[in-house]
Amino acid sequence: MDEKKIRINKYIADAGICSRREADKLVEQGLVMVNGKFAESGTKVGKYDEVTVRGKKISIAEEKIVLAYYKPVGITCTERDLHAKKTVIEDLKYPVRVTYAGRLDKDSEGLLLMTNDGDLINGLMRAANFHEKEYVVKVDKEITEDFVKKMAQGVYLPELEQTTRSCEVEYIGKFTFKIILTQGLNRQIRRMCKELGYQVKQLRRIRIANIELGKLKPREYRRLTPKELEMLYSKVRNREEA
Repeated sequence: MDEKKIRINKYIADAGICSRREADKLVEQGLVMVNGKFAESGTKVGKYDEVTVRGKKISIAEEKIVLAYYKPVGITCTERDLHAKKTVIEDLKYPVRVTYAGRLDKDSEGLLLMTNDGDLINGLMRAANFHEKEYVVKVDKEITEDFVKKMAQGVYLPELEQTTRSCEVEYIGKFTFKIILTQGLNRQIRRMCKELGYQVKQLRRIRIANIELGKLKPREYRRLTPKELEMLYSKVRNREEA
């Protein structure tokens, strides 16, 4: 029987190195080799091939790991950045190689899903899949009914030349609101608030799909329960098939 082979970007993602999109960039930069030769975007590999990224051999772990991790403010969502004070990989220090499924900017805190399952990362990061992400946000001045209404309807972001999807927004207190997004534009909530004349003072993600931050404190993590995993994978599969 012929050995089953997969595309190089999926192999790198399944090894928990980064997302498929970021894997494509590594290949383009000449940082990936297969059996001693530079990989190309269409290269396919199997379990008997030797794959290296930046000179280090990688492989796909048999066990799929998914963690809920509380990213603190000041930690950067990146695999490798000489200018970053500390990356999520360095902060987490998990014994098995995992990477993030969806980012949080450096100034934000809260829930990150960390995994070595490339398919899960790909499914969660595809904006078209409409996975819910819930945040608690504190701003610099009093929240009005008009602000809540405009945030919920969608805000045009001139820097990105697009209007955000309609979303759920709930008034929590004088300076605090809760928002549920189904897309992940760059610094989306901060940009939305800025367009309406507000500045974000604190931003904390408390849920991704069915996974909640719960009682985790900054820098703490936990493995997802079998029930959580079953529901999460079900949500990803259903969105992919929709």
